[in-house]
Amino acid sequence: MSSRVPSLRIRSLSSAAPSGDGDFVLYWMIGQRRLRWNFALDRAVEWARELDRPLVILEALRIDYPWAAPRHHRFVLDGMGEHREELRDGRVRYLAYVEPEVGAGRGLLHALAARAAVVVTDDMPHFFYPAMLDAASRQVPVRFEAVDSHGLLPIREPERDFTVAHSFRRYLHKRLPDHLGTAPDPAPFHGNPLPDAASVRLTDLLERWPMAPDSWLEHGASLDDLPLEGSVEPVPFDGGRKAGLDRMQRFLDDRLPRYVEDRNQPDREAASRLSPYLHWGHVSAHELFHALVEREEWTPARLAPEPTGKREGWWGMSEPAEAFLDELVTWRELGWVAWARGGPELETLKVLPDWARETLAEHADDPREHRYDLDTFDAADTHDALWNAAQRELVREGTIHNYLRMLWGKKILEWTGSPQEALDVMFELNNRYAVDGRDPNSTSGIMWVLGRYDRAWTERPVFGKVRYMTSESTRRKVALDDYLRRHAE
Repeated sequence: MSSRVPSLRIRSLSSAAPSGDGDFVLYWMIGQRRLRWNFALDRAVEWARELDRPLVILEALRIDYPWAAPRHHRFVLDGMGEHREELRDGRVRYLAYVEPEVGAGRGLLHALAARAAVVVTDDMPHFFYPAMLDAASRQVPVRFEAVDSHGLLPIREPERDFTVAHSFRRYLHKRLPDHLGTAPDPAPFHGNPLPDAASVRLTDLLERWPMAPDSWLEHGASLDDLPLEGSVEPVPFDGGRKAGLDRMQRFLDDRLPRYVEDRNQPDREAASRLSPYLHWGHVSAHELFHALVEREEWTPARLAPEPTGKREGWWGMSEPAEAFLDELVTWRELGWVAWARGGPELETLKVLPDWARETLAEHADDPREHRYDLDTFDAADTHDALWNAAQRELVREGTIHNYLRMLWGKKILEWTGSPQEALDVMFELNNRYAVDGRDPNSTSGIMWVLGRYDRAWTERPVFGKVRYMTSESTRRKVALDDYLRRHAE
């Protein structure tokens, strides 16, 4: 079958052929939770048209994923509610399954796959997803494909690791032009109509696994009926595509023009704050790139003729646009590419460069002026008012301002008994509270605190040659009065 989805983005999870007896094509939506700008959905639509079968979308949410809490559940359910509303016309059969208790969803995928001609899902190389996909591949008796729709560069194209951003940026400058002309479909259901989904009969299956009630999928609705063990409350903003697109537009209109000057200024917010929507797949990196390209009236003809590896000048866009693209493309995709190759080891000290491991080991027994345990960090009860404010922002709002996130991590390294303890504390707090946590970019940022993707600096106690940051120097560099007031006790 010819496909508009690049072959580099399609990974076969089984050697089985499409089933001629299958009643429908199944798209199991697990990571790229959107109905537009999504290569996995495009692939499922192609199979439905090729095989003349209706399309069924299963978007499921288990109850016991690591760090499960109302915060993460509510954000996902906001998007699921939008999907159910958009697909009420029946052109596609949409199944919103929210596990009501641990283990209740067991067997659902197998039951659907047994009736399917082909199963397509999202290629997710991080968190618990690889193990879940491996287990699923043994349950799906038909052709089963995982499709990458993470960023502009296919995550499995690079055949080597990158130890610094410059080398990855130079690789992007060489390879990215080949991929800029291919993007997911912004309107995948338009064109040739799909076979009528009304013919799909799932009565017995839906009796065994009832779909989520509308009341759970309403924005801001209570989740008290669900046995979520985590006590972390939802963030004070909506999840879902509508909220993500609104935030994207406000960023492009109001913040991008001052991105270079103000992105590190907490009192003059200019960061995009789009990472939660990118993390949960509600907004596509391709879509964001396309919106920026239109705003810049840009074409690939403006690319520099040779790869430079530099942060500025290669794209041929405005200075704010190029600065933002370095975050959206270079740093974000570096994390995804690393996970596609490295897996869970990326969250261990083993992946630090030799100089960082050596210097941290040499200074592991250095005296610490302050030492705190996890509970003290969690409660934002340190001696440092700025660090406490950053932790309160994380707990209350599910994010930390990008510049202060670096300071937050550096101080944890300084105030714990060892690099391993610091690593454990950072991952626990980030994964528990950050609505954009449990993500390759979280991993990159936390490991950067310990020296990954960085260089050696002046040697100091505790840090060794790892980059050092202080609250005092941060206060001198950035405006913080409003920030400290907002996040005071």
